[in-house]
Amino acid sequence: MAIDKLAIGRMGEDAAARALKKNGYMIVAKNFRCRFGEIDIIAKDGKTLVFVEVKTRASDAFGTPGASVDARKQRRIITASSIYMNENGLDDAAVRFDVVGVDTSGGEVLRVEIIRDAFGA
Repeated sequence: MAIDKLAIGRMGEDAAARALKKNGYMIVAKNFRCRFGEIDIIAKDGKTLVFVEVKTRASDAFGTPGASVDARKQRRIITASSIYMNENGLDDAAVRFDVVGVDTSGGEVLRVEIIRDAFGA
């Protein structure tokens, strides 16, 4: 049976959004796209604007979710976040970058880990 990466990604993003809400975040937007890339989830944690990268994995064979957000990916997220902030008049907002790792197996979510302040701008 072929693995539907899009379905697994959607499942991971939905699980991440639920976990973020449970932890007091307010979801502002999902799947913001610009020419520099995509931000999976944009949320507010108190007064802080949080840009969230969701990494869904069926195993740790390719490393942990947090470790898979390399410097190149971080730069793309930071650039995309700047565009989002500029487009929405949020240039002075306090900002943080989180990663949410979602472990799955057989179409089930096993674990969700929120890595707060995973990297800086």
